[in-house]
Amino acid sequence: MEHDENKPMEENQIDPTHIEEKTDDPGHSQAITSSSQPKKKRTSSYNNIFSGIVGGIISAVTVAILFTNNIVPTDADNDPNSLPLEEQNDPEIVATMSVDNEEIVSSNIEEVSEAVVGVINLRRQSIWTSNEEAGAGSGIIYKKQDGKAYIVTNQHVVDGAEEVEVVLTSEERLSAKVLGTDELTDLAILEVDGSQINKVANLGSSEEIKIGETVLAIGNPLGMEFANSLTKGIISGKDRSVSVDTNGDGAADWITEVIQTDAAINPGNSGGALVDAEGNVIGINSMKVARNEVEGIGFAIPIDAALPIMEQLETNGEVTRPFIGISTTTLNQVPPQYRHNIVLPEEIEEGMVIADVETGSPADQAGLQQFDVITKINDKEVTSILELRKYMYSQTTIGDTVTLEIYRNGEKHDIELKLTERESI
Repeated sequence: MEHDENKPMEENQIDPTHIEEKTDDPGHSQAITSSSQPKKKRTSSYNNIFSGIVGGIISAVTVAILFTNNIVPTDADNDPNSLPLEEQNDPEIVATMSVDNEEIVSSNIEEVSEAVVGVINLRRQSIWTSNEEAGAGSGIIYKKQDGKAYIVTNQHVVDGAEEVEVVLTSEERLSAKVLGTDELTDLAILEVDGSQINKVANLGSSEEIKIGETVLAIGNPLGMEFANSLTKGIISGKDRSVSVDTNGDGAADWITEVIQTDAAINPGNSGGALVDAEGNVIGINSMKVARNEVEGIGFAIPIDAALPIMEQLETNGEVTRPFIGISTTTLNQVPPQYRHNIVLPEEIEEGMVIADVETGSPADQAGLQQFDVITKINDKEVTSILELRKYMYSQTTIGDTVTLEIYRNGEKHDIELKLTERESI
């Protein structure tokens, strides 16, 4: 990216496509708590007044996902209400329990619980030691094929790991290979030898869930000490929006849609299964609200939203996303000394101001300029970088042509550009 010396530089610039540092710890900031060791703070130089980079590929893993509003990832406090799953003596007998007019099929729950495993993050703590446990979470065996088994977990569970182990319900430990991770969605895929895998979870659909429906959370609260625990609750909300800060600078980089449940989700449950009464996986446990005055608010990634990401990670080891090549800030965040560069009709009160255009990017090729104000993409109003990313990553693909409505020197223009994949740097 080239900069003119007279151009204002972006402050707190966020670029999910250009992450340069890899951290060592799947830890946390002041906003979160975890049993893992503290993460080293990343030191970046923020010299500019603007924030936000529209990008595509998450090309490196930098920090564990940090959730705003005291929402914490739940890798590796123990809940006294966690109920260890009991074995059935006769697998041919289907037992049921009536819960609020719903029947929980115990045999199905037992089967899916055997497909929920522990995930151990191992790292060397010093040059004098071998790899030691640095954190623990959970994972779901979702596929077995060609002698291999595949496990989905949270990215923050394996972040910074030098080695990863999977602990089966039989307490046998298997070495796991990390096939790919995606920081933005907090998902990771592991591969293990399938010869010791006997159960694979049945993936359901999160699109059909209803508020008030009974669900169960299965995982390993407090690490492996309470392995394969099960807690019961209901779906408290669908399509909840939670802001995510992926680089620890205090600014939200992404808004993720999650399932809200009052089933106990505690540290160590990250990557475990949220299942319906029939034992179908409808979500991947991910985080909880950590406030003294709040109880019973946990979140899971909907399985329907996770599946396309899981497929890309399993196949390609990364998630590719459309790329434009601009850094922006919202109109109301432009400092007064730069407002004279922005001329708008009186009726335009919201929009994104372009701070910089990356040389050779789709935005550059389309003729976008510094201080252009973006108000729409494909007739969809966008007022922030989060809204633009959300639209691009969910409604478009690489190679699509989109139309941006912009204002330049008080005049409206429609600019067409072709979305590309960001090239590796």
